[in-house]
Amino acid sequence: MKTTIFKNKIVNTFLLAGACGIAVAVLSPKVNLARADNPKVIEITAKKFEFTPSEITIKKGEPVILRLTSSDRVHGFMSKPLKIDTDIPDDTTKDVAVTPDTAGSFTVICDHYCGTGHGNMKMKVTVVE
Repeated sequence: MKTTIFKNKIVNTFLLAGACGIAVAVLSPKVNLARADNPKVIEITAKKFEFTPSEITIKKGEPVILRLTSSDRVHGFMSKPLKIDTDIPDDTTKDVAVTPDTAGSFTVICDHYCGTGHGNMKMKVTVVE
């Protein structure tokens, strides 16, 4: 009899903890379920020796889709702090999902040599709180 009561208390404790966790996830102002299902899309075009736009601002913790296209050749799109490292194929659109976890200013570079101006092919990503 005592073990049954003890087991029931453990089960009830886990059920209560699980219910509280669900309530916190649903009621927390930091959790925005609608935004997670429908992230903001930012279109970025690469061409010899630039990204357009050359600067974007996104919010920490909010998922965004970077819709990448190249108008002339294969380019790279790389930023280690943002955990992005991908190719942008010529005449193709590529979506990259990003949810930044740190505020700050970050540089994205083309990491595929594309000519004499390649070293200046950068864009700035600002992540705000």
